[in-house]
Amino acid sequence: MRSLFRSSPRPGAGGHGWVVFRLAQCVPFAILLVGLGIELSPAHAVYTGPLLTAMPALASLTMGPKGTLAAAGSALFISVTTATMHDAWGATQIYSNLLALLVVSVASVTTSNAMRTRRQSELDQVRRVAVAAQEVILRPVPARLGPVSAASMYLAAEKGAQIGGDLYEAVRTPYGVRMIVGDVRGKGLAAVRSAAAVLSAFREAAHYEDELAAVMNHCAAALRREHAEPDFAVRDGAEDLDLAEGFVTALVAQVPDEPVVEVVNSGHPPPLVLHDGRVRALAPASPLPPLGLEEFLTGPPAKAESYPFAPGDRLLLYTDGVIEARNREKDFFALPEAMEAVHARTPQEFLDQLHRRLVGHTEGHLTDDTAMLLLERRRA
Repeated sequence: MRSLFRSSPRPGAGGHGWVVFRLAQCVPFAILLVGLGIELSPAHAVYTGPLLTAMPALASLTMGPKGTLAAAGSALFISVTTATMHDAWGATQIYSNLLALLVVSVASVTTSNAMRTRRQSELDQVRRVAVAAQEVILRPVPARLGPVSAASMYLAAEKGAQIGGDLYEAVRTPYGVRMIVGDVRGKGLAAVRSAAAVLSAFREAAHYEDELAAVMNHCAAALRREHAEPDFAVRDGAEDLDLAEGFVTALVAQVPDEPVVEVVNSGHPPPLVLHDGRVRALAPASPLPPLGLEEFLTGPPAKAESYPFAPGDRLLLYTDGVIEARNREKDFFALPEAMEAVHARTPQEFLDQLHRRLVGHTEGHLTDDTAMLLLERRRA
């Protein structure tokens, strides 16, 4: 499995806290302007030394070492310039102020650097834990599964995160190779728990349910049980969880020994098959509602649909983050055309090239998590 991570903040991310933080970063330079204004005004007799001395210390709280150094340098520049303008170098107070400013500046830059190092260490630890969690939730897909070769790729868009609400799995069972791909509506711990519940149900049911639709039903039941837990919303900060959050679009597929693929689709983007250089979408004849919305959206009973899947064909399962990726002109990523343009020997090479095209289209700025699972039926 290839796991690639990209951090791309979503528009509006941070909300009120982000605005407050930005305002706090402006405080030191607001102090600088106030001090400069006093020194240039008729009230320049007012002593501004303590005001400017506080500037580097305040900057160290919200800025990195470079920002703190810039604030300290600005304060020193203003102090020296105004002392020269007012011919105040004979006053002992000026030298005391400069000495205090130098001491505070050095201490502030040192403290800011130490804080940044500690935060980076903590972030590295969080990332290591996230990677370990990813390996538990999104296990590596074997390169060979029965009659198919496989590869997978996951890209997280959320800044500072490694795990989102996308999920996938592929296992070999007595009924053939079975796989799932899904996308949890929502973010954060609630999305991770929902994804874990669906994956656990799939891994269990895929081995003993002879009907593919029954596997999907098990996944739906597991999601309902997870959401029914009394403390689900409280533990995961999802107090406002409603119809717009928590449901899962999912697709389960089965590749038997025969040259076909069977699919049950619950509101997920249709898989794509590359056959003889042309891509076709396996759109369901009877669409099903996403998992978690069965009681609100009526639909036909789950039933597997069969499609041709010949030796040499490649089957791509993906999440909507791939097809909804946009460039600067707001054009969507043309996944079918990209697949037709890729020429690769192995599924992993195919996904690597597809990934490069996706990143090139978005210039590295993904706004949603993306997952891709590719299977190729091997030739005899």
